[in-house]
Amino acid sequence: MVNTVRVLAPQRQERILTEVRARGAVRVTDLVAELAVSDMTVRRDIAQLADRGLVRRVHGGAVSPQHTAHEPQFATKRGLAAAQKLAIARAALAYVTPGGSIALSAGTTTHALAELIAASPHLRPLTVVTNSVPVSDALHAAGRATTAGDPHDLDVVLTGGTRTPSDALVGPVADAALGQLRVDRLFLGVHGLGPSGLTTPNLLEAQTDRALVASADEVLVLADRSKWAAVGLARICGLDAVDVLLTDDLPDDVRAATTAAVGRVEVVAGPGHDAAEPATPPTA
Repeated sequence: MVNTVRVLAPQRQERILTEVRARGAVRVTDLVAELAVSDMTVRRDIAQLADRGLVRRVHGGAVSPQHTAHEPQFATKRGLAAAQKLAIARAALAYVTPGGSIALSAGTTTHALAELIAASPHLRPLTVVTNSVPVSDALHAAGRATTAGDPHDLDVVLTGGTRTPSDALVGPVADAALGQLRVDRLFLGVHGLGPSGLTTPNLLEAQTDRALVASADEVLVLADRSKWAAVGLARICGLDAVDVLLTDDLPDDVRAATTAAVGRVEVVAGPGHDAAEPATPPTA
């Protein structure tokens, strides 16, 4: 019996981890019934996963280690998965067309995209709506540096609002501004991503993100692999609101639900990847 438990432990723990990633949290009582093992066995499995940093133990179960209302600062997030974010931003740049209007939400991946747009004069004229102070700064600097043609060929509209630790502008002022605007495409960064939808730690930012979604004809989500394991406090929207998902990984446990709900999924080649999955070229 001892040997059997030892052999099955990795499979049990993988099942627990899959449930945490999909639902954000699991209960010991549910796992006991699903896995047909004892309460003690489940608690031991959770403890081992927690020791590896894969889950966080709570009373009666486990949650994602990043299932939180804590909002990291912009500078802190910018240094995480930087190479993956840049690869996703480069793929997103192909969806930006001159003469159009786009919106960039707050986030470090959208900021990387803003820097690429700023360095791409062939994409102008372009109007960019954003609720991100760093995104606005990157684009505004590029607009001021223009020496040929119309110095206003890169127009930046900053929503206004209350500033968050991640340098997003949120709240009623931002929401009211976005309610008066319409853009071709929204490039949305998120804190968490899973079968239940898109999430953020900030309640006000979730509402402003929903206003961004409502303002756009097409919604593109930029999310690196770390977002699959994160669950924020507030839900922004479901996956069915996403037209295009750009990511560097699509875990097997969420692949079916994601591809069924999202209009189009593009897995981008990044560090440690040989190539991106085949994808249909973007259209204007």
